[in-house]
Amino acid sequence: MSTAIIGGTGLYALPGFEIVGEVEIDTPFGAPSDVIVHGRLGAIEAYFLPRHGRGHRLLPSEINHRANVWALKALGVDAVLGISAVGALRPDLRARDVLVPDQIVDRGKAGVAHTFFGEGVVAHVAFAEPFCPVLRAAVVAAARAAADAEGADRTVLDGGTYIQIEGPAFSTAAESRLYRSWGCDVVGMTLLGEAKLCREAEICYAVAAMITDCDAGVDGQKAVTAEMVLANLRANAAFAPDLVARFLAAFPTSRACACRDALAAATLTPWDAAPAAALRRLEPIVRKYAERRGSE
Repeated sequence: MSTAIIGGTGLYALPGFEIVGEVEIDTPFGAPSDVIVHGRLGAIEAYFLPRHGRGHRLLPSEINHRANVWALKALGVDAVLGISAVGALRPDLRARDVLVPDQIVDRGKAGVAHTFFGEGVVAHVAFAEPFCPVLRAAVVAAARAAADAEGADRTVLDGGTYIQIEGPAFSTAAESRLYRSWGCDVVGMTLLGEAKLCREAEICYAVAAMITDCDAGVDGQKAVTAEMVLANLRANAAFAPDLVARFLAAFPTSRACACRDALAAATLTPWDAAPAAALRRLEPIVRKYAERRGSE
């Protein structure tokens, strides 16, 4: 089994990272965001997938999360680290800080695109804890080590709530105040689909949420502009490769978590009643369970 990083194309430039090749995969849900880069860092095998495609050409609502996660599962990936840009909803959080969230609130509209199931097979995975606790701890440690090495005034926060909005526009000031009143810490447009689909695919998932700005409506903050976000995006992009390299170097291959058995009690449709077409579509996701078809 191996790990994958979902983020920007600059993450490929890791010291000591050897690119083995690129993988193109067609999935039952369409094409992934881009070709998947396959490589090694020492003994660790890793895949890299640019979430928005090379050249950042996909809107958040255009990302085919099902194709991305299905492709990674088909490649044998059992853990995913997401690198994501977010806005802060608290005045004590600063641009270029890193938050490793442990909760998500959904304000998006694409729920149907955030599940592999339906069309003959019903499953309801547990999602009370949307991020793998073991992977989260590894991300926090890697981010703090990278921040210490950088020597900049960058804080790494362990835990917090990420709220997913639809985008592509940023929030209104009233929306930001509402989200903050709910106890949300950062806001973004992309993580929910990855988190839900990785759970269905029994892939451990955690995120380094890298703050680019304080959202409109946060005390004393000006309206968010693309220019402001881009400047901090570039600074965070320069920091991210060291975080990823440290994460991979200490990657927890043995993990005592419930992520990799998330479907064990989640599927309501008996396997011998599941349509053959659905089983073909779900093959890498449900392989270990569908093999029981006809034996129950």
